[in-house]
Amino acid sequence: MTVWDRPEPPTRPVPLDRERIVAAAVALADEGGLAAVSVRKVAARLDAGPMRLYGFISTKDELFDLMVDAVYAEILSEERPGDWREALQGLAHRTRRAALRHHWLADLLGGRPALGPNGLAVTEATLAALDGLADVDTVMRAVETVSAYFTGAIRREVADLRAERDTGLSKTEWQRARGPHVTRTLATGRFPALAKAVYEGRHVDAETSFTTGLDWVLDAVAARLT
Repeated sequence: MTVWDRPEPPTRPVPLDRERIVAAAVALADEGGLAAVSVRKVAARLDAGPMRLYGFISTKDELFDLMVDAVYAEILSEERPGDWREALQGLAHRTRRAALRHHWLADLLGGRPALGPNGLAVTEATLAALDGLADVDTVMRAVETVSAYFTGAIRREVADLRAERDTGLSKTEWQRARGPHVTRTLATGRFPALAKAVYEGRHVDAETSFTTGLDWVLDAVAARLT
């Protein structure tokens, strides 16, 4: 039985419900990542005893499931997309924006499907936008392919932001500090393709890179769907 199948316990002297518990857990994760989330810490933030929380959740994994579903409420769009491409673009960009607000989300994206009501609603809306364009297996592979792209891109971007936070150096500052080493290494001539990329490649910001890669993936999906 999942956490969504179990009824909440009755109200007691300190009012608690899953919504308050999840909001407290999300706030802790936003401040210190998933490592900052524990039943004890959530209970302390709510001024309740840890055992009280076990009436609402059984494990930390259930708490994480609830947190992810809470963020899926931010990803779910009430606007009807114009076509399948707009639907997948919107899903990708809304997921990225959610992960930039909640860096811990990047650690929980991918893997097993999100089975909460908001996660299922996002999946339903996405599949509905592609319904009838191809057989169901092709549609599923298309969604999985786009999801794999934006999940990987989001994780990489969040990893850069975490490194910036931990080192106090932006990506550009980090690259500049290591410039002499890279220059000496490339001057050996052992890495000509890399040298060309470093010296001739155009720098783009994270959002531009994300959007460009997404467009390329969607172009490949379009070829399969047609």
